Amino acid sequence: MESQLGPIDQSFNSRYSCHVREALDELPDNFIITDPSLPGHPIVFASLGFLKMSGYSKHEVIGKNGRIFQGPGTCRRSVIEIREAIREERGIQINLLNYRKDGRPFWMLFHMSPVFNKHDGRVSHFVAVQVPITRKRRSSGCGFERNEVNLSEDGSKEQDFVYGSCRKEVCLGSLLELGRVLSLHQVLEHDVRESDSEEPCEASEVEKRKATTAMDNIFSVLTHYSESTGRLVCRKRCSISGVGLLSSSLIISLGRIKQSFVLTDPRLPDMPIVYASDAFLKLTGYVRDEVLGRNCRFLSGLNTDTSTLYSIRESIKFERPCTVRILNYRKDESSFWNLLHISPVRDASGKIAYFVGVQIEEGCVNKHEGQGLSPDMRQLGVVGAVKVAVRGSLLIGGSSK
Repeated sequence: MESQLGPIDQSFNSRYSCHVREALDELPDNFIITDPSLPGHPIVFASLGFLKMSGYSKHEVIGKNGRIFQGPGTCRRSVIEIREAIREERGIQINLLNYRKDGRPFWMLFHMSPVFNKHDGRVSHFVAVQVPITRKRRSSGCGFERNEVNLSEDGSKEQDFVYGSCRKEVCLGSLLELGRVLSLHQVLEHDVRESDSEEPCEASEVEKRKATTAMDNIFSVLTHYSESTGRLVCRKRCSISGVGLLSSSLIISLGRIKQSFVLTDPRLPDMPIVYASDAFLKLTGYVRDEVLGRNCRFLSGLNTDTSTLYSIRESIKFERPCTVRILNYRKDESSFWNLLHISPVRDASGKIAYFVGVQIEEGCVNKHEGQGLSPDMRQLGVVGAVKVAVRGSLLIGGSSK
């Protein structure tokens, strides 16, 4: 987890002023905040109330996926409902059985909402409020009530982080999608047995109002502390063209690909980068906010061969893949030879949705990471994984909003 502390700190520091954590800690509510742009959709903030309620320490929670709070009695159908809300970037309220650190189960009202960037409408974080439910008997097949608040406008989509999305989706591609359909019936049948282990509870109107009030207070703090940085967040997605805006589900899927690559959008002026992998940021020394929205030419420098740049432009113009060896520059101005492969990524209709650029530093080929594969085979593997992720996101509602 230590290796993730840098990105997790940046998740907050790049958008809010330095006192935001103190302000959030003053709130009495139980909540966590997650970042779908980081691998594994981890928790980046946990309130003092949440830590006390769950029995975990901050170091045991930050950087982890919210699935650590699940247990044998957690209703899988509820998990699926939350996952779908995340994919569709909308809010949800649902009664859910989770577990404390000591293994004791407890029912809570789970209220989730996405945090949107006001400038471009992207989802930067998810806020998940948890209100303990006073035990009350109710009859239900699975032990959850789907109080789904249509927060498409209100914002509310918890990080896929919480209940672990398709773990191998990118690698297994359409085979996993098929497997997911085939296994869904088994999952739901298993829920009937799971529901016997814990009596389901239903949130009262008072508990629902408490969750809504808590969410209002959290957004008030986030909005206030984002103003001073000039990177305002909001609860409703801005009215924008939506072109180039990646859904959180696509970002999460792309985050599972460990190689260095970027995704660019040819539909936008100057074909900017709309996604950059963590490996790319490590290779170049930039942080994500310094990369998104820029054309890849910023990696070029004084000694970059112009004929190579021309070959890249021609391949993009004629919508064909290409592989080149190009001299690029890191943020600290040090140079490296980049074995670059560029390929178009098409949607179901055959139109180009994105271009993917895969980078491998010459002389630093990690055979362990590549499992002994040659650089060109590794690059083709990344391209294939990206295509599966993009097409998968289109099947569930589109990769851009």
